[in-house]
Amino acid sequence: MHTVAGRNQEELKLFAERWGWQHCATDWNTAVNSEAIDLVDVVTPNNVHAEHAIAALEAGKHVACEKPLAGTLSDARQMVEAAEKATGKTFVWYNYRRCPAIAFAHQLCAAGKLGRIYQIRGCYLQDWAGPDTPLMWRFDGDVAGSGALGDLCAHTIDTVRFITGDEISEVIGSTMETVIKERVILESGGGEISGKGAATSQKKGASTVDDIVLFIAKMASGASATFEASRLSTGYKNTNRLEIHGENGAIRFNFERMNELDWYDATLPPELQGWSTINVTNGNANHPYAASWWPTGHILGYEHSFINQAADMLTVIGGGEPVVPLADFADAYEIQ
Repeated sequence: MHTVAGRNQEELKLFAERWGWQHCATDWNTAVNSEAIDLVDVVTPNNVHAEHAIAALEAGKHVACEKPLAGTLSDARQMVEAAEKATGKTFVWYNYRRCPAIAFAHQLCAAGKLGRIYQIRGCYLQDWAGPDTPLMWRFDGDVAGSGALGDLCAHTIDTVRFITGDEISEVIGSTMETVIKERVILESGGGEISGKGAATSQKKGASTVDDIVLFIAKMASGASATFEASRLSTGYKNTNRLEIHGENGAIRFNFERMNELDWYDATLPPELQGWSTINVTNGNANHPYAASWWPTGHILGYEHSFINQAADMLTVIGGGEPVVPLADFADAYEIQ
């Protein structure tokens, strides 16, 4: 890892030393234009994704970008157009595709095991954004672009598209709500990802993104789908849950039990039908990514999804094929 870029030189030095970066820079153009760098990873707030990613593509780099692709649809479109003209590959961090259970669900669906898809239910529920969470960039619509919709529901939309190969053709009804309309202003960095534990002022500012979003959709195949996301679902820490019901079978997944995929085989005789739980960690059974890690039953964690994606990205850059398809800028634009 060659150069990490940011705004605070002292914080950058500590970060680089902790995580093994060779260099640090307060001018991001240094990294983008360095001949020593082949891949640029854009992990800035959403409203500057386009500026950084387009500059990197124009400099001939491969580019990975955090999701959502950009703060606005217009910026996202510009990123896709830049990618179409560029020589570098593009990737977006929809890392849940790299969970073995999700990758296996994709393979089952592609093999026709579910048959015709009837119904899809997806939800992503967290509870970290209560009234005591301070105002930071994630709650600023001008910077983040959206709240639970782009932060959480984008993952669900991507996972549904990835597993089924289907597209949302119509949104029939939706609701979006900003429940906590004012928050204490964050004065300095630090603390958790939610901003808790960092210094705050006594002043309050407006939260201008959605806390909760729900919508009903019709898929191109004719399947019905519901999507739900919330950062105020008390009691749920990271419930990324998906159900897909088809003519021949069904699957259930919950990221809080990320190594497991529930499977229902409707083609079995009635007396044998019932939900079964597959521990997707068996490399000898060709479970995706499992052979690269531990013996069967030695479970993987959240971090492994990022490592699996990094390995797939490097494989693609080297001219090979990923274990399962990666999301590029064009994919991420469709999600947005």
